[in-house]
Amino acid sequence: MTDPQQAGAPADHLLTTPGLLPDFIAQNRSRAFGAGLDPFAYERVTGGLRDLLEWPAAFRAQGQRLVAAAETYAEGGAGVSAGEAFKAAARWFHYAVLLPHPDRALTARAAAEADAAMGRALALLDPGHLRVEEESYAGWLRTPGGGGGTPAALVIVVPGLDSSKEEFHDVTEALLRRGSAVFAMDGPGQGVRAASTVFEAEYQRVLSRVVDAVEERLGPVPVGVLGLSLGGYFAAMGAAHEPRVRAAATVSGPYRLTGWADTVPFVRATLAQRAGSPDAAREFVRRVDLRGTAARIACPLLVVDGGEDVIPGVVNGAPLAAEAPRGEYLLVPHGDHLLGNARADWLPRTADWLTTALTTRLG
Repeated sequence: MTDPQQAGAPADHLLTTPGLLPDFIAQNRSRAFGAGLDPFAYERVTGGLRDLLEWPAAFRAQGQRLVAAAETYAEGGAGVSAGEAFKAAARWFHYAVLLPHPDRALTARAAAEADAAMGRALALLDPGHLRVEEESYAGWLRTPGGGGGTPAALVIVVPGLDSSKEEFHDVTEALLRRGSAVFAMDGPGQGVRAASTVFEAEYQRVLSRVVDAVEERLGPVPVGVLGLSLGGYFAAMGAAHEPRVRAAATVSGPYRLTGWADTVPFVRATLAQRAGSPDAAREFVRRVDLRGTAARIACPLLVVDGGEDVIPGVVNGAPLAAEAPRGEYLLVPHGDHLLGNARADWLPRTADWLTTALTTRLG
């Protein structure tokens, strides 16, 4: 594991705060399980940590073990097993970058490894996939059945503050099974683009370029957007300003952030890294506010919240659903942030809702 001093971090770094390690492990447990990490491996990996400075190296090591297993499977001709192991590795590499670690080169390598592992997985499991990218975003375009013909609809899956396209495999698969093409993306400041770009509050500009690029490959199709956590804000901005978005859903997305002083130090540090500086992060927080924008969302909108999702400085989605002209609200009382502890209570319904909204012409 990486020694804190080797990583260039002082012994009193934020990530060494007493009590933070067990809290972080507990808070991310259901999120990790919901995203498909092996729960027993999660306990083994996190159980060996002394503080959060060691988190990235430990999770990368697990990802590297899975890559080695995948390569062994591939050498033996077991393509499906290899593909599944590469996909699992991508999850672990992604989870290495959940926190504001001072070794930015280390976390950039982990994000690149997540991206590469997912590419190797799709080459084996879904050879009809396409890579679509530009300087500000990158992602995987997948179609039902692995390609051929025009899909009934397209859903763009948008990650949040510290998530990436490698986290939401189950969301992608649920939409593919229902007949929609899916573009799982990293935008500015996210995933594989986090090392070279910073957050973009006007995310609709990014989504417009994504729709342009995907339509070049699929032709015109009904477009939906599904945003998770901070991605819910990005999705709502796209729905309000990009007329080609025909339906949108947010999961654990903020209606607004109440202010820099209201956020906890851990979140502030993450925002400062992803936005480029503390001053840029403060400005970004000020911009994350859907008051006055929600009423502009003309398309159907589903807002999903967990009743146990309480993050300081965040107003959850009920006002967004109330103010959007065609908003609907799904509250899962026992759900936590991203509802990893309640997948069955929201994911099938949300996937069905988006599919119906995009394929039923209601005028």
